[in-house]
Amino acid sequence: MLYICIPTYNEAPTVGVLLWRIRSVFQEYSREYEIVVYDDASTDSTAETLEPYKDVLPLTVLHGKSRAGYPVAVEACFREVVRRTRYPRRDAIIVMQADFTDAPEQLPELVRRFEGGADVVVADRTGSADLPKPVRRLKLLSSLLVKRFTGLTGVGDPFSGFRLFRVSVVKDLLATRGIGGLVSAPGLGANLQLLLAASRVARRVESVPLPASYDIRVRESRVRPVSDAVALYKFALGNWKAPVPAASPARAAR
Repeated sequence: MLYICIPTYNEAPTVGVLLWRIRSVFQEYSREYEIVVYDDASTDSTAETLEPYKDVLPLTVLHGKSRAGYPVAVEACFREVVRRTRYPRRDAIIVMQADFTDAPEQLPELVRRFEGGADVVVADRTGSADLPKPVRRLKLLSSLLVKRFTGLTGVGDPFSGFRLFRVSVVKDLLATRGIGGLVSAPGLGANLQLLLAASRVARRVESVPLPASYDIRVRESRVRPVSDAVALYKFALGNWKAPVPAASPARAAR
């Protein structure tokens, strides 16, 4: 089973169309799948937009009572998947954005890497030609920081939110973290923190070039390069680790 997890906040203009395109992908690429959307207390019509799709798609919508942020939304989706999965070693979680930054047509490539034995697959966005200016600035500010303080190597884009996890990896992470929260870093740092944690549990991590698309999104980027970089710096100082061979092809699959 593939669980497509989509954290959302005020994504009414795009989330419905995204769901329909996911459906179209899996009509051609036959796999069992379920979609889990976390609505982070949206103030637009996201909840109303999602409602009719429950009747035509394998869709579960989780609703936050107040806005809690991206890390909480991702963890809520993870806990829901772990609660319902029957085969954590065979099932996978795919996290993607609701604004079409992550193209549903790229889902099969992540799944193929998973079926080839990878426990974690990260979409590498560094080759994207049309990255918004805030995203480009943050990547420049943080690239050296990541290598220096985290020891993470082998992953071209550790901030990418478009990624796949074997459910057993997520289950192990949640078990070790208990109720204390899976990630604590703000903004894109949450993606880095989650990858660092998963890299220490997974036996095989792969990075696959998949360019992001920004020609459909209808809102400005929520990335704030300076403040996000400062927050990331503080996180990195508090999580200085030994080098992690995050994407070593020599790792044997489980």
